[in-house]
Amino acid sequence: MAKTSKKPKLPGLVGGLGITFKTMLKGAVTVQYPHEREDPAPRARGVIALKEENCTVCMLCARQCPDWCIYIEGHKEKRPPRREGGRERTVSLLDRFDIDYALCMYCGICVEVCPFDALFWSPEYEYSEPNIAQLLHDKDKLGEWMESVPEPEPLEIGAEVKGK
Repeated sequence: MAKTSKKPKLPGLVGGLGITFKTMLKGAVTVQYPHEREDPAPRARGVIALKEENCTVCMLCARQCPDWCIYIEGHKEKRPPRREGGRERTVSLLDRFDIDYALCMYCGICVEVCPFDALFWSPEYEYSEPNIAQLLHDKDKLGEWMESVPEPEPLEIGAEVKGK
């Protein structure tokens, strides 16, 4: 027969009260939001911001979104040729770019898939609404959040720069 060692245990109530008193002597861990505000960590995912002038209405973000929460509409316009003797060119212009944050799961696929750097993560996280229908944000609201997007980190020494 194997011997089992038994550690003496405090009775349930006394042990529970001991843990409670130890915890009471420690300081508070939580921040009293909204009276105190903690800055988010660098590169925190808050809300998606739109840089409208970079958007070419390619619809990659809307097609790759697993929640189908991005709504895009655009139109095409003719523009003069860039150089003399060239052909007229067609340019796609953005009419509507909405994200329904009631549906969005903040996966970031739209930000990653955008080839023209039109979508960015903003650290802004205070955008709650009393009515769920108001969580559909348009291109103007998404453009306002571009102000809070941090500058990209500098490249490492020896890294290749795009476009050079």
